[in-house]
Amino acid sequence: MAIKATIYKATVQLSDLDRQVYAEQSATIARHPSETDERMVIRLLAFGLNFRGDEDAGQVEFARDMWEPNEPALWQKDLTGTITHWIEVGQPDDRRIMRASSTAQRVTVYSFSSSTAKWWKDTQNHITRARNLSVWQIPADQSRALAELAQRSMRIEVTVQEGVIWVAEADRSVEVTPVRLYGEPDMEGTTR
Repeated sequence: MAIKATIYKATVQLSDLDRQVYAEQSATIARHPSETDERMVIRLLAFGLNFRGDEDAGQVEFARDMWEPNEPALWQKDLTGTITHWIEVGQPDDRRIMRASSTAQRVTVYSFSSSTAKWWKDTQNHITRARNLSVWQIPADQSRALAELAQRSMRIEVTVQEGVIWVAEADRSVEVTPVRLYGEPDMEGTTR
């Protein structure tokens, strides 16, 4: 008998002072049996950081990457169904990144484990022709601290100011300082 996903409910309240985006969005997350709390919370953080105030451009949604190999962790599609933003969480191989960069208008990768430096060293030379790609590292100690915020039902507050992110759940908070490994600022002039 196959093990089923565990369902998590989250409300993300975003106050992004850098982009002037303020929003609240509810999300239902199907956590794959092999997914860790750390990865799930990084997906939730990516959801919040990539939320857009423009409904016409579509909203970021959780995809089924751990069930469907041709889907990312999250994506944004416009009203025509075109993938405008492909978001990976973890350490995808260079072929997956290049395939995504030819499929979507933008691709963002959030890597978070202590092995990011080795993965990046092995990957970076193979993806330099991808001009629509941004790669971010969430420092491992910060991603582990984020994992401690995971609960079956949670209310996450994400505040962004001058490139620093504060993530809070109830009386606990974590400061996150993502490091841009590759890519240019996006169309709005931000680094996300």
